[in-house]
Amino acid sequence: MKYALGSTLIVTALAACEPQPPALAPGADPFATGVVARGEGVDGLIVGHRLMEAGEYELAIKAYLRAASKVGTNGDVLSALGSANLQLGRIGQAEKLLRRAIKEDQTFVPAWNNLGVVLMEQGKTAEAARVFQTAFALDSGNSDEIRENLRRALANVENPAYTREKEEKAFDLVRRGKGRYLILSSR
Repeated sequence: MKYALGSTLIVTALAACEPQPPALAPGADPFATGVVARGEGVDGLIVGHRLMEAGEYELAIKAYLRAASKVGTNGDVLSALGSANLQLGRIGQAEKLLRRAIKEDQTFVPAWNNLGVVLMEQGKTAEAARVFQTAFALDSGNSDEIRENLRRALANVENPAYTREKEEKAFDLVRRGKGRYLILSSR
């Protein structure tokens, strides 16, 4: 009996040393995860554009897909996905995405321009020239980069011996927000 009483006191003393969970506020959910929402997350398109600028094209695709899960597959998201695939050399996939982007929004200049870049990569210069003309017209001739892409495509159509090796750089245009563009060199 003496040992039983001693054992009980030791167990009770040890239990008192155990850390106790914090007391819950009245009405608090005892099964809450402890995560506190701090407002809206960062726009996946903005994150994707920044990753593209940093050359992280695979991560940009993941960010664009997160954006698509929130806003849907609109022209902007499809164009961004197409541009990332273009940078990764996935020309066929980029073309499909950019054509879908144009189908969604026929006035979205970056999608038209990037489709032109894809077509140039595939050697479809006549179609690329028509696509660049559309981009140039939709942009009202405001973008020097689109004008340069159109000039190069027309030079290729007029003179098939004209090659990109003679050029310093080819351009790829990615939308960075309303009216603001980021120029990336293609592959």
